[in-house]
Amino acid sequence: MYFDQSVLAEKKEELENKMSSPGFWDDNDKARKIAKNLDRIKNRLNLIQELDAEFEEARVYQELIQEGEKSLKPELEALLKELENEIDKLELKLQFTEEYDQNNAIFSIHPGAGGTESQDWAQMLLRMYERWFEKRGFSTETLDFLSGDEAGIKRVTILVKGDYAYGYLKGEAGVHRLVRISPFDSSGRRHTSFASVDVLPEIDEDLMVDIDDGDLKIETYRASGAGGQHVNKTDSAVRITHQPTGIVVQCQNERSQHKNKSMAMKILNSKLIELKKEEKAEEIEELRGDYKEIAWGSQIRSYTFHPYNLIKDHRTGVEEGNIDKVMDGNIDEFIEAFLYDRKADQQ
Repeated sequence: MYFDQSVLAEKKEELENKMSSPGFWDDNDKARKIAKNLDRIKNRLNLIQELDAEFEEARVYQELIQEGEKSLKPELEALLKELENEIDKLELKLQFTEEYDQNNAIFSIHPGAGGTESQDWAQMLLRMYERWFEKRGFSTETLDFLSGDEAGIKRVTILVKGDYAYGYLKGEAGVHRLVRISPFDSSGRRHTSFASVDVLPEIDEDLMVDIDDGDLKIETYRASGAGGQHVNKTDSAVRITHQPTGIVVQCQNERSQHKNKSMAMKILNSKLIELKKEEKAEEIEELRGDYKEIAWGSQIRSYTFHPYNLIKDHRTGVEEGNIDKVMDGNIDEFIEAFLYDRKADQQ
């Protein structure tokens, strides 16, 4: 159903009729959601039509070759290779069948214990992901950022905007481990550092959970660091603690304290929805005890820079020896392997 051309065409016509109806833009939020859904359907239809055209072209080439035009064989091989790549992309999109997969992602990185070492590693991860966001064509908005004392970062939260941003990134959540010769150790010793990645879907406001104001501790402070330098003249940054669960969320990217509070509440809502999905019949407080520590033995992926070069995903077994390639944002092989493995486990 996700790529059935007739079903998509009917849905496209239905949404276009809605958009042309009187008063459609009276509710801006609802209208934007419908327009976004229409764009997504149009993109899928365009993809199907492009594949149909390429298949037809390949069929014509094959017929001509069979009739004696052997010189067209290299062109057919190139076209078939292109078709193979497009089909691979289509198959990957078919993995996105879970709730919220198509949503934007709230993406966070936190260093583990280890001070400057782990804070520098957190910044290296941030740079890797930022390059991947750019390659994928996603736009980003920094919601919260705190620099390290000497180097690196203490925390960062980014809103990643684009179709299926959450679907692609959800498998990156977990602990990432680095082994290297430390640039901060004058003795040149090998160090192990950890940083955690947290990924949540951005949830539409009409799906907000019921949050009791009495459960919230709301603090304001002066924004600082990247993403906050232009707003640091007033206490516009907001920190919200949900006291029943201990969840803390922060936002400092806007000049307006009201806007920062609104975005922080949105992040809190996403976190609570994820907890509800996990807990089912259990209490949230019990769930918090299951969270993995940002330390040895809990990593989803290891990045070894010394004594050899190897990046290994411990869930899928995918390995890559070209560390420069990976740190430059070429992480699709890890993301895709996770998605395919997850789909296979669900079947």
